[in-house]
Amino acid sequence: MADVAAPEQRGFWQRGFGRRSFWQRTGAMAPASLLVLVFLALPMLLMLRFSFNRFIPGQFMVEATTPENYLKLATDPYYRHVLALTLTVSVSVTLLALVIGWPVAQFLARTQSRHKGLMLLAVVLPLFVGNAVRAAGWMVAFGREGLVNGLLQALGLIDAPLDIMFTPTAVIIGIVSVNLSYVVLTLSSVIEGIDRRAEEAALSLGATPFETWRLVTLPMALPGLLAAGVLSFILSMNAYATPVLLGGPSFQMMAPVVADQVLQRANWPFGASLGFVLMLVTLSLTASMNWLVGRRYGR
Repeated sequence: MADVAAPEQRGFWQRGFGRRSFWQRTGAMAPASLLVLVFLALPMLLMLRFSFNRFIPGQFMVEATTPENYLKLATDPYYRHVLALTLTVSVSVTLLALVIGWPVAQFLARTQSRHKGLMLLAVVLPLFVGNAVRAAGWMVAFGREGLVNGLLQALGLIDAPLDIMFTPTAVIIGIVSVNLSYVVLTLSSVIEGIDRRAEEAALSLGATPFETWRLVTLPMALPGLLAAGVLSFILSMNAYATPVLLGGPSFQMMAPVVADQVLQRANWPFGASLGFVLMLVTLSLTASMNWLVGRRYGR
């Protein structure tokens, strides 16, 4: 009887341990899930509901269920241009940040210098400066009498000052300067996790340094590269201070347009529809990228 009862008792204790582990995991996830629900899901649902209201000048919001805000967004060439410009700038910024950030990240990940801590501090330090303050610094540098024009004229590359301010170039440079620290930190942590013996084995088998990077380092770091790209893209899509200060009134991206509709025009329904579309595009592209990474590297 004891031999028969023992397996049943073991099964009972295993089931009890499984239930206890389930509730432990549920309890551990509950605070984070509650925060996501309160600060992300509920505001998104509220924004979605506001976006279907009707706007009448002089009134805050008129309770309604109308798709006219989304129809206006889909049919008005101005707002389609704003969305396309935002996507173009975000993709350009992301590609530039990855191209510039990869060599810096690989150097930080592989260097044996005793000054590595100071180098990392130099990468992190810009994060302590607000975007508006940083954009104001770029305004000084990009002015007709600023540092950039003065340096180019001193080198003899230009004869007259360039109009850099209030151009897409100024906006892209400004946003890249904001996102570069996040990209470098993400990539350097991923590259540090790659076993150097894999690279050394490729070199010992006759591969050139470029072939080693292309065939060994890059494929192993690709999930981190995509994660850094997604992070840079999200930050670019939602950039506000940099486009306003460096782009001027004629350069309109989605975040400043949303703020203008809500704060200046008091058109909460249309501002909510713009904000929801911006959030939906950002989350959709992010989810698609995560799905691709999970499908490729899930195993």
